[in-house]
Amino acid sequence: MDDAESAIYGRGVAVIGGGPAGLMAAEIISGAGWPVDLFDAMPSVGRKFLLAGRGGLNLTHSEPGDRFLSRYGTRREQVGKWLEGFGPEQLRRWAGELGIETFVGSSGRVFPREMKAAPLLRAWLHRLRAAGVTVRARHRWLGWDATGALRFATPAGETKVGAGATVLALGGGSWARLGSDGAWVTLLRQRGVGVAPLRPANCGFDVAWSEHLCSRFAGTPVKSVAISFVASDGSPSRREGEFVITRHGIEGSLIYSLSAPLRDCIEATGSALLQVDLAPGRTPRRLAEDLSHPRGHDSLANHLRRRAGIDGVKAALLREFATPEQLAGNETLAALIKALPIPVLAPRPLDEAISSAGGIEFTAVDQNLMLRDLPGTFCAGEMLDWEAPTGGYLLTACLASGRAAGHGALRWLASSAAAPGR
Repeated sequence: MDDAESAIYGRGVAVIGGGPAGLMAAEIISGAGWPVDLFDAMPSVGRKFLLAGRGGLNLTHSEPGDRFLSRYGTRREQVGKWLEGFGPEQLRRWAGELGIETFVGSSGRVFPREMKAAPLLRAWLHRLRAAGVTVRARHRWLGWDATGALRFATPAGETKVGAGATVLALGGGSWARLGSDGAWVTLLRQRGVGVAPLRPANCGFDVAWSEHLCSRFAGTPVKSVAISFVASDGSPSRREGEFVITRHGIEGSLIYSLSAPLRDCIEATGSALLQVDLAPGRTPRRLAEDLSHPRGHDSLANHLRRRAGIDGVKAALLREFATPEQLAGNETLAALIKALPIPVLAPRPLDEAISSAGGIEFTAVDQNLMLRDLPGTFCAGEMLDWEAPTGGYLLTACLASGRAAGHGALRWLASSAAAPGR
């Protein structure tokens, strides 16, 4: 056995996963005086965090507490417990302590003043290292050996690590190229931990476009529209905003906001149907009246543009799903503009999704987020079975869960009558 295979870094705390949840757990534990080794499979930590913030880091949301909690759906109660200790206001104060000023945008979303993730991550890592956190990159977790030591694959070979407590914060199953590949699912199931299948969340969906529409409009945003959808349980939803036509179907913020019920409906019934309102500011009656004006020598395309403000990709969508008979009647055309049916076939693959649903079942962890079957091992972030839409809700809950797991680890260490640095 070579030196790398027999190495033991000590009996402090191991945090596995260098995303927001893992970094927050490391902050809480190191702040109490415990030595922390932070392991990540990638060459550097926070890669998904940095990529997510490339277009403007959405830290959290400013909406009222009850509405904020509603974003977590059936996991409102569990996530709400994490947010009691670290909600949107606490997150903004925490960022301010790192020297990152924040502001509330017109949509209610909260951003750093510089709109970038890198300054926050740099300041955070500087504080963590000053508190005694050792970052060990290129360490891919392989599970445990027969003695309970943690196993890691490194460029120098396999390394084994003993720890007084372990926090797992390995992310979900989306964006595998950035480290969240879901490989931990098999490792935990082998230990008897209940793990719900990982599924795409905040994702795009397949639509059977014609080649004509794909070739002309893939990558084109469809702006100022509203989407209505009736879930498999009968509950209606309506959202306004924009989405993007892709080669395979549809994606974008408006689609992501409905991705959970859309995905669940497809799983339950095999398909889902969206109703797209291409002119949210007009009533069907007003549209029918406007369209009833004589066309004269105008083509249908010019008539739609002049009388209904429908052209470009919106006109193409109408032609994609309407029959010639429907396009010929003013009332039927107006009804289609207000509720264009778009059949949705399937969510895009997990690795393309912004985040994932599923994960470690809440029945498998206690109130401290410790695995019941693996005492001393805690879980945080997307590994747990919850999901949320984009808009700051994902990041807020990941950070809050990391904080909760960190405090849980400290309580475990205290109950084990251990002392910092031992």
